[in-house]
Amino acid sequence: MSSDRVVAVLGPTNTGKTFFAIERMLGHSSGMIGFPLRLLARENYDRVVRARGERQVALITGEEKIIPETARYFICTVESMPVTKPVDFLAVDEIQLAADPERGHIFTDRLLHARGTQETLLLGSETIRPLLHGLIRNLEIVSRPRFSKLTYAGQKKLSRLPPRSAVVTFSVSEVYALAEMLRRQRGGTAIVLGALSPRTRNAQVEMFESGEVDYLVATDAIGMGLNLGLDHVAFARLSKFDGHRPRRLSAPEVGQIAGRAGRHMNDGTFGTTADQPPMEEELIEAVEEHQFPALNAIYWRNRELDFAHPKALLSSLERRPERRELMRVRPPDDQAALATLMRDESLMDLAQDRQSVELLWEVCQIPDFRKTFSDHHVRLLAQIFRHLRHNDRQLPEDWVAGQINRIARTDGDIDALIARIAHVRTWTFITHRGDWLADAKGWQERTRAIEDQLSDALHARLTNRFVDKRTATLLRRLRSGEDLLASVRNNGEVLVEGEEVGHLEGFRFRLDASVDRDDSQAILTATRKALQRVMPQRLAKLEEDNDGAFQLDEQGQLLWRGTAIARLAPGDSPLSPRIQTFDSEFLDGPSRERIRRRLADWLNRHLRNGLAALYQLEEAPLKGAARGVAFQVAEALGSLPRSAAAEQVQQLDKQDRKALAALNLRIGVQSLFLPALLKPRSQRLRALLWCVFHERAITPAPESGDRLLLDERAGDPAFCQAIGYRSMGRGKRKLAVRVDSLEQVMARARQKTKEGVLSPDQKLRDLLDGDPETLRLVLASHGYQPHQAEGETLFRKQRGRKRKNPSETRAPGRKKASRKPRADPEPHSPFAVLKGMKRG
Repeated sequence: MSSDRVVAVLGPTNTGKTFFAIERMLGHSSGMIGFPLRLLARENYDRVVRARGERQVALITGEEKIIPETARYFICTVESMPVTKPVDFLAVDEIQLAADPERGHIFTDRLLHARGTQETLLLGSETIRPLLHGLIRNLEIVSRPRFSKLTYAGQKKLSRLPPRSAVVTFSVSEVYALAEMLRRQRGGTAIVLGALSPRTRNAQVEMFESGEVDYLVATDAIGMGLNLGLDHVAFARLSKFDGHRPRRLSAPEVGQIAGRAGRHMNDGTFGTTADQPPMEEELIEAVEEHQFPALNAIYWRNRELDFAHPKALLSSLERRPERRELMRVRPPDDQAALATLMRDESLMDLAQDRQSVELLWEVCQIPDFRKTFSDHHVRLLAQIFRHLRHNDRQLPEDWVAGQINRIARTDGDIDALIARIAHVRTWTFITHRGDWLADAKGWQERTRAIEDQLSDALHARLTNRFVDKRTATLLRRLRSGEDLLASVRNNGEVLVEGEEVGHLEGFRFRLDASVDRDDSQAILTATRKALQRVMPQRLAKLEEDNDGAFQLDEQGQLLWRGTAIARLAPGDSPLSPRIQTFDSEFLDGPSRERIRRRLADWLNRHLRNGLAALYQLEEAPLKGAARGVAFQVAEALGSLPRSAAAEQVQQLDKQDRKALAALNLRIGVQSLFLPALLKPRSQRLRALLWCVFHERAITPAPESGDRLLLDERAGDPAFCQAIGYRSMGRGKRKLAVRVDSLEQVMARARQKTKEGVLSPDQKLRDLLDGDPETLRLVLASHGYQPHQAEGETLFRKQRGRKRKNPSETRAPGRKKASRKPRADPEPHSPFAVLKGMKRG
């Protein structure tokens, strides 16, 4: 039975709200607190463990679950709170995040429905006070003042910031640029980004807290979940891109971040730096006095979901709230994933009952920590749902191993490591669904170990890049004069103080080999600053460029204006490769996604143009056996041995064959193939796609479309089939024949075979370039054995064992045709004369 009494503890940062809540919880026999961040949950879990011991405390986040059987206190992220579990005390931290467009509906749900049986606390900002009064009965509000004073200190140059300062900006590229400048001017800085794992973030913060570095460069990730010994917060930007549009920071957002300066009884200051002008008087007053506009609405999503059918589920998610204080949330990632997956009819066929729809919704709630909501993540969700439906709600261990092992690499730059950490966090979330994996605990340990390895490697990369071991030399150089000037020419040449120092290749900067090593850091600092202004324009130009500016080279690289900027990587099928953009320190996740989308749009048109017949076959509205034949041929990239589809071919009726013929599919005696794909251009594309999908070194297709392959490529049957050849060499002799030529050869052989003996003529030899040994190999692979007769090489057809039940090879329902006796021709007809003639 939950208590109707709810207490809201409201106030700015540094008021001791969290400390107060933990003390209240420990005064009860059981309790639960929901925190906004995994990092903050872990920090307070450790605090409660020190007070009560490990056996009494549980930690529950999307990526980590420590739940002793005797646990009485549950420390959670807000999303992971087991709200159905009765506890005496319950608290939700940072409740004003109910107004957050992405996660607000979760906080609103807890605000309205999560209760302790004896006491419920809501911790947050004063901005939510009026809404709480309207939404909760029997509400008590306790206001807490800030322990220390927060004062505006004006605008300061980056080089004049006091020690123990944090510089705040809102894009990864700007974080890197500012950190580079502090590295040269002050010897080093720590980095805090939202994309860092807790382990990496803690390691970076420890450098700052221990005094190894005196500065910290961060995004707004610093505004919540970090208790630092900061004296000053300097804003290098007062605007950000919120995932939908660029916008200026609100006063409460500035106050939340600035409030990190000064902890407990130590006063703090805030201001601006770099290119950001001083703050307006109204903003300064609001932050200093902690007086911000009240919230007038919070985000809401219906919690009473209808699992009768996917459409019913989506409809229930889109239901509008009935109260004016509540706003329907913009579709979150899980809802957007559901809407996308519903377009896949074959997937929806697996979600026709309540249990399957509930499972589909659980899969959709798997987060993409990369925050790109890319096609790759949606495809992963589709694969997971299919595996769970087909394998009794279990994921195949070998498939999971393949997915996770790809991430277990510590090579690459900072962005690559951040991307892998985000990816492994998604898999850590999946492994904590204990009912989806047979060895869930083992996989949890595996993903945690990978995250730790990646986190340590990332910390090392950040430290090596932004903590300079040659501080004294660099400081002397920078202090010898003004900032170096840099510029970029239209052809990509980068100049510093009028001298060429490198070249811009796509979105990557290459330092000229002639630059002196001792000067390189100073030059790179100036260069990066210049390139920050160039990159947005360059990215916009790529998006607007015409299709003629793009190419796909023979190595699977995607070129823009002649420069490689991405490569193909294995996708779900050979026809749907992924696009991996090349690493660049000047591109953050959203920028990479914009490049990937433009390249994907061009690549789709390029492949459809080069392999038009294949796409037409794959997308044709066929049914039954015809659909099965088309699917197999499309999956094999356009050519397939007839034996591989024998059952489906036997089941084809007249209409099926007519439909496939209209799609230019040739059903030969030896092979099924699309003649249009045997042209050199199509063969090159097929070879490239096959090699990419199978992660093989790129093997070139024949340049001129030769009907014979006589080199090492002929020894790879799978590769030969993918480009339209049949491999049939034996021993040291390598041979593959193009499928249309093979049909002609064997048709001619059948025509010339009499009473089981084949006497080759010149036309048959010419079909195989006139080489007797090639002819012998081809005929031998089809059951013809050579022998000498009267000085001539003849071939005898080896007859196979007679079938016991010939009807087994006929299509179902088709009767064996009876042979009618041939009638004698009319006595005076030409056919009677021909019958009487002797054959020469």
